[in-house]
Amino acid sequence: MSQAPDTPTREPMVTPSRVVIALCLLAPFVAMLWVGSYAKADPEFAGIPFFYWYQMLWVLISTALTLVAYRLWQRDQRARAAAKGGADA
Repeated sequence: MSQAPDTPTREPMVTPSRVVIALCLLAPFVAMLWVGSYAKADPEFAGIPFFYWYQMLWVLISTALTLVAYRLWQRDQRARAAAKGGADA
């Protein structure tokens, strides 16, 4: 009997880490496209209507979510490189 050639095992493309990355990047789009949820003036914050401070809050939230997605992506790429046995980091 002949042995099958060694084929490298491929990691799945969709992993829990990548799902979290996608959700982090998708959340700001969904929040901003759902205009009916924030198209109002009340409640005010420091005299600023809700419509404006909600959008400004999402600028900060989007920055944090993008940072989380970037860090997760880096960790995922390092893990894939280590699984391949490469020195890519």
